[in-house]
Amino acid sequence: MNINIPPDSYKLYEGFTAEDVLLEFELQHSLWHYNPFSFKRKDVRLNPFDQTCIGIVSSRNYRVELNVIKVDYWRVVQFVLGILLFVFGPRLSKNVFFYYVCGITFGVGASFLILVYFMSRLFPKTPLTYGFFLGGSAITFYAFQLMMENVRTISMLYKEYVIGYFFTTSLISFIVYYRFGPVSDPRSINLIKWCLQGAALVSIFMCSYFQEAVLGVDLLLLVTYNIPKSWFISIITLMKRFRPTPKRKLLSEDEYHEQGARETARALDELRGYCSSPDCDQWRVIIRLKNPIRFAKFVQGSSHLDDDEVLAYDVDSTRNGIASPQDYFTDDSD
Repeated sequence: MNINIPPDSYKLYEGFTAEDVLLEFELQHSLWHYNPFSFKRKDVRLNPFDQTCIGIVSSRNYRVELNVIKVDYWRVVQFVLGILLFVFGPRLSKNVFFYYVCGITFGVGASFLILVYFMSRLFPKTPLTYGFFLGGSAITFYAFQLMMENVRTISMLYKEYVIGYFFTTSLISFIVYYRFGPVSDPRSINLIKWCLQGAALVSIFMCSYFQEAVLGVDLLLLVTYNIPKSWFISIITLMKRFRPTPKRKLLSEDEYHEQGARETARALDELRGYCSSPDCDQWRVIIRLKNPIRFAKFVQGSSHLDDDEVLAYDVDSTRNGIASPQDYFTDDSD
């Protein structure tokens, strides 16, 4: 749901029913209620599997649009990346390049807390100051939230400062992590691996409103990852053992001749197709044949046997049963 209204001229309340929205409205207008973590959104994602009620308070005119998304490709990408992160988490925890990338990213993000620390050194150490900085994390989060809401404006107006800030913090983070080197302790590697896999499970769980399905995927990943491979081999072996084997059936004489005629016709069609394709060196084949004209007629669709061979086959079949190919084929060139 898209709300077309200036960002500072409305308040948004969400709930499952109208009573929940009214209760949220009364709580936020209470004298003792203050929530620094609340922020306004112009794009509200509605849960398609549950009832949702939205309340908007504004003194201006606004327009609300409902955009129905058949497939949210960002959530699909999030789902796939979560599975890949869970599967390749053990490898990434030992990868040096991934170690430096995560270290630089963490350093840039943690630099805000470092700024708060240095700012605290400038203030006098009084009880009021300590009380102010006890909520430093909330204040930092609130400032970061305001910055993210206006990140486009900040990046356009203060482009040089933003680039310089990220470059400086990234360089300092790289120097610090390079000084200590990659993680080599097995327990530390296990902690990194578990953190990555935990983040992957959370990412999979948050990628869809169908929580039962994504929770099932998380449980399936956990079970398959922790089950020993020998168990899978044993299960596959048991399935093969108890799988019913197809019954063999002997062919009758008529079925035998019918299958032989059908397979022979199919093989001859494949041979014609190969002889007509560019893969076949037709001139070399023609040079080796005693009767190139017969070969050309065969490729054009004529029978592979002439009248004399058919007659000889019928006569031999009448006298002695089924004749062997050696009775009427001379050599390979024929």
